[in-house]
Amino acid sequence: MKRISLALITGTFVAGLFACGNQASTTTAKKEDSTMNETSAVSASIKEEPVSYTAGNTSLKGYVAYDEKKQGPRPVVLVVPEWWGMTDYPRMRAKMLAEMGYLAMAVDMYGDGKIAPNPDEAQKSAMPFYQNPQMAKERLDAALAKVRSMPQADTAKTIAIGYCFGGSMVLNYAKMGAPVLGVVSFHGGLQGVPPHKGTKAQFLVCHGGADSFVPQDQVNAFRKSMDSAGVAYDFKVYEGATHAFTNPDATEKGKQFNMPIRYNGAADTASWNDMKAFFGKILK
Repeated sequence: MKRISLALITGTFVAGLFACGNQASTTTAKKEDSTMNETSAVSASIKEEPVSYTAGNTSLKGYVAYDEKKQGPRPVVLVVPEWWGMTDYPRMRAKMLAEMGYLAMAVDMYGDGKIAPNPDEAQKSAMPFYQNPQMAKERLDAALAKVRSMPQADTAKTIAIGYCFGGSMVLNYAKMGAPVLGVVSFHGGLQGVPPHKGTKAQFLVCHGGADSFVPQDQVNAFRKSMDSAGVAYDFKVYEGATHAFTNPDATEKGKQFNMPIRYNGAADTASWNDMKAFFGKILK
């Protein structure tokens, strides 16, 4: 059974003020109407650690964040980046999740913490994972194994979230039977592998109503495939939000590379709150 709701977000777009590179601390301070304010002053108890691990012959460099003062194991959240790679943005989101009491890991999909400097390089780096979903699953399996090995991890409670490219990857991951309770896609592409019947993970899709990278026919095909497999999902639409609507750097990048992407503070906040509600539901 599907569950679809339409979130009508009418807030004005917030102009991006930053160059590529996702300087998270500066972004947090200046985006006053954004979800980012939740971590404008990161608690001194938040531990941030680079982590190294491997998938096959590929060396990967992730990033883990958690609250040192929190006692006992806590749910695990993987954060899969946009096609730009391991910028400050997924690390910032991991810190926000740590503030909420999770053990969060920003995932290195490309290897060696690679950051793509432009869309051409980003496309070259991302395309193999679209063409070979199994390779993406292996990278995510390796990340999950790494973070689950930490003493802070509640290995029975794992979730994956992703942005743009990362959203596509976590949707595929869950459809392929990954050991996660649920996944959240923020402005992710919806083309991918068909879901297996009996897929147990729960799905939340946070979609921009003005996302030209994910046209309506792709939305319709996604819904049809999920419905045909009997997989439950929540589908949130934020009116007027374009691709990359959660990233405060999207507006500047859109101008720099002539891409139809733009930050939307209202949709950013609404989608983060929808994620929180989704977490509360699946972690009961």
